[in-house]
Amino acid sequence: MSSKDQLIISPDPSDPRLTSRVSGIDEGGKPIDTSVTVERPLTLFLNSREIVTMMTIGDYPEYLAVGYLVNQNMLSGEDEVTGVDYEEDIDTVVVRTREETDFEDKLSKKTLTSGCAQGTVFGDLMDKFDEIRLSDDVRIRTSQLTELLKRINTAPSLYLEAGAIHGCVLCRSERPLIYMEDVGRHNAVDKIAGYMYLNGLTGEDKLFYTTGRLTSEMVIKTVQMNVPILISRSGFTAWGVELAREAGLTLIGRARGSRFVALSGEHRIIFDAGNGGSVDEPAKHGRKGARAE
Repeated sequence: MSSKDQLIISPDPSDPRLTSRVSGIDEGGKPIDTSVTVERPLTLFLNSREIVTMMTIGDYPEYLAVGYLVNQNMLSGEDEVTGVDYEEDIDTVVVRTREETDFEDKLSKKTLTSGCAQGTVFGDLMDKFDEIRLSDDVRIRTSQLTELLKRINTAPSLYLEAGAIHGCVLCRSERPLIYMEDVGRHNAVDKIAGYMYLNGLTGEDKLFYTTGRLTSEMVIKTVQMNVPILISRSGFTAWGVELAREAGLTLIGRARGSRFVALSGEHRIIFDAGNGGSVDEPAKHGRKGARAE
């Protein structure tokens, strides 16, 4: 990857905290030594209120915390974040704002039940979703899409080292910019949202790639980030497609090599020559003493 193609931020497969080596046997009874992904709990506080405990690989906890709050509509552009404190020894991250957020104020006025917080969050999410208008100025050429998939699939990643992980990538044209991975695709996208929020990075001229399914959750989060094009190597859910069409989001799934299916926002796709020479996704996961998985 040339200097101009370097990712702004990306996974670090060499980080010893993120994987461990485990011994076992393969289908033929032969001993193997393989890498497995490590997951650990992370408890998130918004000021003094405990919000959630997530299972995560543990890298970029500050971005994950802020992105979760942004994508759950608990933190808005009007809120001033004064600090993000991560305590590794107790697996806790605290996001602090200058004043109480609108979300905290809403909860303080309600009688809390087991489903109260999530109901409040979902209602607010859909209100915000209905108000967003995505840019129609962005286009993706099929040749650019093929090149983008090639660059993502050949970038160093925990997927190649150990598997059992999802990846999300924020891109501009055929260039990957921010690559995040985690045990859940929602965590990976939240890390990117947190980076964007804290660094003032906008999504209007960007594309978003995920290894996960194109579900309603993934569509909602992409639209909230104002990204007009969402791409996945995986398939679709019916509600994901319905919401994408409602929002005018370009939804491209089953994207492998030069092949893909688009079910929404086809007007942003330009079909041009040069779709050859694609590189399909590697399947080797750092496994020694056995055939590639």
